[in-house]
Amino acid sequence: MTRKLIHISDIHFGRVDQATVEPLIRAAHEVRPDVIVVSGDLTQRAHASEFREARRFLDALPKPQLIVPGNHDVPFYNIAARFLTPLANYRKYIDTELEARYEDSELIIQGINTARSLTWKNGRINERQIDLMRRSFCGAPSTTTKILVTHHPLDLPRRFDDDDIVGRARPAMEALAECGVDLLLAGHYHIAHTGDTRARYPIENFSALVVQAATTTSSRVREEPNSFNLLRIEPAEITIDRYTWRPAEGIFASFLTEQFHRTEQGWTRRESRQPEGRDVVIE
Repeated sequence: MTRKLIHISDIHFGRVDQATVEPLIRAAHEVRPDVIVVSGDLTQRAHASEFREARRFLDALPKPQLIVPGNHDVPFYNIAARFLTPLANYRKYIDTELEARYEDSELIIQGINTARSLTWKNGRINERQIDLMRRSFCGAPSTTTKILVTHHPLDLPRRFDDDDIVGRARPAMEALAECGVDLLLAGHYHIAHTGDTRARYPIENFSALVVQAATTTSSRVREEPNSFNLLRIEPAEITIDRYTWRPAEGIFASFLTEQFHRTEQGWTRRESRQPEGRDVVIE
C-alpha cells in the first residue's frame, strides 16, 4: 500500500510570507497524507509569539505530524535562555518530545534533535542519539521503510564540504547503514535536493535516499522558491514530487517528479521529469 508523506521545513514564523500559508494548508488537506514531517526551524528567533503562530499553523494541518526542532528554535540573543533552557518554548508550544517517533505497519520515522546551544549554525549528533537510531531501526522488518528526520543534513550535494553537514554524521551514517535505513529528510539550508548517499559515504551494499527541503513558507528564500516535498512510498519504489510556490498565481505547482527504486545495493534513481504540457497544481 502506498504511503503519502508531506515534508515541509524551515517555516520560520516571524519571517513568514503570509501569502503561502493558506494555500499550503489547503494543499495538505487535498493530498490527505498519512503523515506530515516538519524538519525544524519553526521560528525565526524562538520567541513565544512566533511559537504560538507556528502552533496555530500546525493545528490547521492534517494529523499525524512528526516535528523536530532546528537551530532557529533555540534563543539567539537571550544568552541565559540559550544555555539554560534552550528549547523551553518549543516544548511548551510544539512538543515536549524532542525526538518523536512515528510507526505504522509500513513506516518507521524517527526524529533526532540536532540543535545545540553551543553551535550557532550547524548541529550535532551524539552517541546517545546514535544508539537511539539503532534501537529504532535495527530489527525492523525488511518491508518497512525506515526514515530519519533531522534539521541539519547528514548529506548534501557535492558542492558542499563535510564541514557543512551535521557533526558526527559519519558514525551516524555507519549505524544507519547497519540498520538499512532508507530515507534521510532534512532542511536548514533552504535548498531543495534529492540524491543518494553513495558519493559521500561509499558503504558496501548501502545507499539511502537524501531528501532536502527548501523553506516552505519563509520570506528568506535565498536562491530558490518556497516549496514542499510530497513522497509516495512503497516498499521498493519511492516517488518524490516537489511543489513550488507561484506567487503570481497564488498556487503550489509541481516542478519536478523523481522516482527511485530499491536494489540490492540500496536506493537508486530511476527517472526524473518535469510536468509535460501542463502543471500539476495544488491550490
